[in-house]
Amino acid sequence: MEKYLHSSSTETRVNHEKDIRQIIIKYLYHWPLFLISILLCMGLAIFYLNHTRPLYLVKAKLAIKDDKSKASPEKAAALQQLNISTESKLVESELEILQSRPIVKAVVDKLQLWCTYTTPGEYGVYDIYATTPVKFKLLKQTANFNAFTCAIYLKNKNEYTVTFSSGKVINASFKTTFSSDFGKWQLQPTATLNKYIGETVNVSLTDKDLVISAYQNSISTVLSKKSPLIELKIEDEVPERGTEILNYLISVYKSFNIIDKNKETESTLKFIDERLASLTGELTDVEKNVEGYKSSIGLTDISSKSQYYLNNIQSVDGRLNEVNVQLNVIQGIERYVNNENNAESSPATIGITDPGLTNMVAQLTKLQLERDKMLAITPATNPIFIPINRQINSLKMAVRENIKNIKTSLVNTQRQFQKINSTFESSIKNIPGQERQYVSIKRQQAIKENLYVYLLEKREEIALSYASTLTDARTVEEAYYEAPASKKKFTLSFAFIIGLCLPIGLIYSREAIKNRVLSRNEIEMATDVAVISELIQNTNKSPLVIKQGAGSKIIGEQFRALRTNLLHLTPKKEQGKVTLFTSSIPGEGKSFVASNMGASLAALGRKTIILELDLRKPKITKIFNLDPKRMGLSDLLSGEVTKEEIIQPSGVNPNLFVMSAGTIRSNPSELLETEEMERLITELRDEYDHILMDSPPLRLVTDAMILAPLSDATIYLIRQGYTGKEELQFIKQLQEEHRLPNMRLVFNGIQRGKNGYGYHYSYKYYDQHDKKDNSFYINSIFNRF
Repeated sequence: MEKYLHSSSTETRVNHEKDIRQIIIKYLYHWPLFLISILLCMGLAIFYLNHTRPLYLVKAKLAIKDDKSKASPEKAAALQQLNISTESKLVESELEILQSRPIVKAVVDKLQLWCTYTTPGEYGVYDIYATTPVKFKLLKQTANFNAFTCAIYLKNKNEYTVTFSSGKVINASFKTTFSSDFGKWQLQPTATLNKYIGETVNVSLTDKDLVISAYQNSISTVLSKKSPLIELKIEDEVPERGTEILNYLISVYKSFNIIDKNKETESTLKFIDERLASLTGELTDVEKNVEGYKSSIGLTDISSKSQYYLNNIQSVDGRLNEVNVQLNVIQGIERYVNNENNAESSPATIGITDPGLTNMVAQLTKLQLERDKMLAITPATNPIFIPINRQINSLKMAVRENIKNIKTSLVNTQRQFQKINSTFESSIKNIPGQERQYVSIKRQQAIKENLYVYLLEKREEIALSYASTLTDARTVEEAYYEAPASKKKFTLSFAFIIGLCLPIGLIYSREAIKNRVLSRNEIEMATDVAVISELIQNTNKSPLVIKQGAGSKIIGEQFRALRTNLLHLTPKKEQGKVTLFTSSIPGEGKSFVASNMGASLAALGRKTIILELDLRKPKITKIFNLDPKRMGLSDLLSGEVTKEEIIQPSGVNPNLFVMSAGTIRSNPSELLETEEMERLITELRDEYDHILMDSPPLRLVTDAMILAPLSDATIYLIRQGYTGKEELQFIKQLQEEHRLPNMRLVFNGIQRGKNGYGYHYSYKYYDQHDKKDNSFYINSIFNRF
């Protein structure tokens, strides 16, 4: 708390200095405990350094193609003709994909990371992944490994002895096949076999699922803020293994990336192949009809008029055919968006000329592919699917609306073309029957041929894009590692600090367990009085934290919350509300709270006056920096001055006024019991919206009890780590006996993190201009009555 909450006398300062000397002497008295603690911690640190192998940090960098950059119009048009999506790629999602279970599983299987090779050493066992003399080869797996271990003693280049965990020993060669609970396996020699002859190598197998999960957690991905670069990191005591893991992880990711990109192209190719297969049969039938008809009637040529009609009808039919193809594609897209289970494959957009629909379908397909990727690593019930499901549903609604408009337009166009065809067909009817029939057959042949050629050209274009698909990932830096920095100095220094802190913490904790109120919960458990506000300890030099035009500091916000609660204590009174501020013992902050509450009410535009009724040790005058020699309330109650002579402006807000204590008298309690005091409060009720009375501590003198009948509400202060718990029973008794009107509690002087109490919130939310402490934390405010 501020100095005004403590005694400012010389005796207090001397006692404070004496306490510091006593603390130092107390700690020095326990020097054997410090010595033992330091030696113990240093010994543990040396043991840790000798038994812990250094971890190497392996790094690699991967560049993800940033499709958000603008492409040239020519390039964009070419990509659109080839049905290659140009939608932006979410680089952030690639971070999760790199750590996804399917990719990590492929790495674990390829490098056999579920198998570890170790040899016994002076300080435990050492991993020899990079120099192992033997390799475990799984011939056939029938079950999980279930923590399989065995010891291999290498006799010579061809023979070895296997000791199983059950104690069974087998002499074998490198051609021997073993059968275990999980399946059949062999051991194969490596190039380093000669170095380990006569030594023992331990082979351990771990369940694949556990290994995959462990590497998912150990591999970290960091996205660069300046460019679409992903840095991969892994810590491993065998740097060669870490290097292989990251390099192969990148290789597997690139392969998965190409497979995902080709899914949409495969769907379009499948659609075209099905249509081509159907058209092949139809075209063959039409060609046979033409050939048969010409042979039956001996027709070799048609008239120029018939040719004219035929050319026009073919032209219209060609355009009508394009409309029909677009309607078929639109129907396919409509089935896809109406399928709630997304069982349909991605729809083709071939022939669709509307760029808006094409882009929306591409986005929908891309979102669906991303959702499928996420399903591979995350359950469908995970809340992470809510945003992407919302995007998919929103896109589907937009696609449905777009389809509706396009379909209506296409149907109208289809009807117009059919009407034109009917006109030309009517004209053809005037041509001799045989020639008309031949024109009709020939037209069908041309329609089929045009459609077949169109689809064939599109298939070749799409096949070209399929064959030329490139991965969006590029290796910037292959995996590498550097020698780890020595941790000896840091470890020993840390151990020394811990060796000092442990005794200090032990001694301090023992002394700190005192009978003081530390938390709001203790207050609520011991009393039936509501705590309407919690105030953090004021760290400002000025005790007035509520000033006109001041920034919205956190303690100021707490006082505003207290002000709101205070206004609700007497909601029916619009003017002349009298509030009494008191506490159990000195130093709990009643003058501090009364002063700032007056400033807060005045800032609200309410005319407020503070009465400094602690006539023995007044502090309000000092807080507002007023003249301590000026006459005040004691002089008024003694009949020496009038009310108007002692009312002073606060200097903080034009709506705030102060009546100071005045001359120190020997009979303050008797002065408070006079009729003049009652008359003063009655007059002030008519002139002011709020009258705040700062009274002495209730445990020491009876002044607060004398003033209680004149009050509408009472604010009772409790200070964290200062107020004794025995005072809570006293407060409960006051409440039960109704000694103080409308009593509410304020928990004052709460210190950040001290005594393990407080909910942490960022200070920057309340005052972005205060750069003094950007990590200030406070207790949460609960406005309860």
